[in-house]
Amino acid sequence: MHIADGILKIEECMAWFALSLPFIGYGIKKIKDRSKVNPGYKALLAFLAAAVFVISCIPIPVPIAGTCSHPAGTGITAILAGPFISTVLAACALLLQALFLAHGGISTLGANIVSMGIMGSFAGYFSFKVFKKLGFKISIAGFIAGIMSDWVTYATTSFQLAFSLSGKSDFIETFFKILIAFIPTQLPIGIIEGFITSASVVIFMKKTNILDKTVAKEIKI
Repeated sequence: MHIADGILKIEECMAWFALSLPFIGYGIKKIKDRSKVNPGYKALLAFLAAAVFVISCIPIPVPIAGTCSHPAGTGITAILAGPFISTVLAACALLLQALFLAHGGISTLGANIVSMGIMGSFAGYFSFKVFKKLGFKISIAGFIAGIMSDWVTYATTSFQLAFSLSGKSDFIETFFKILIAFIPTQLPIGIIEGFITSASVVIFMKKTNILDKTVAKEIKI
């Protein structure tokens, strides 16, 4: 998912970054508001940010796509903190990885935030809410959320790469080529992430009281 520097056109990099800013700004506001309600809330966010950093920094190269494949971790953070805060946590992880691990790029940071932070978080969050509303157990809803956050992230990355690398006439063909290139690694990785998300959500929600009641009510866990 981490698109490296030099792959996207500079104007595209700027556009993706501009798109990510409102989500990050609103996420920061929500962090401030929730921290006033629960002073220990930032400790939870630090733990979740570290989890995203670790989960998403073990790359599996996909040479055909010009990028790499790995779990994302945003399904967990989106469920436990909400999609906007999850976007902020993903942005922090992606920035640190780009600066210190040469994993992803600085110019492409906005594009990576959109795919993993925004799209991954919202896909996981709404998948969880929908399946919970349909009456599924938390473990099943978390499993689906983990899968969807992972697969939607890579579908978005495929779109971003195809948009940049293809001409107008062959966008669809390029998109599907890149998407198919991810399938051998991302299909099983997405399923594994589903299990990780399911287990993590059950542990947080059933075994601890780390979430403030006001926060839990807001994100409707």
